[in-house]
Amino acid sequence: MSQQYLTTAELSKMIKYDCRTIREQLKDSVLLEGIHYIRPFGGRKILYDWEAIRRDMCKFSKQAMAIPMSNGEVTHA
Repeated sequence: MSQQYLTTAELSKMIKYDCRTIREQLKDSVLLEGIHYIRPFGGRKILYDWEAIRRDMCKFSKQAMAIPMSNGEVTHA
């Protein structure tokens, strides 16, 4: 299984977010080291795991559309 790692600029183009937004707002609050990105060889460069980001982006998008019901279940708009 081959993973696709992206630089911040490449990820920016894929998800249509500015590079600065990824670095300052998403990294370490939404994107987690070891899950969504790595620092190869302990360096400063960050590489993002596209599959993990795509998976979690879709998962959280579906959760955001859920409407809680009084019986504890959720419905989707």
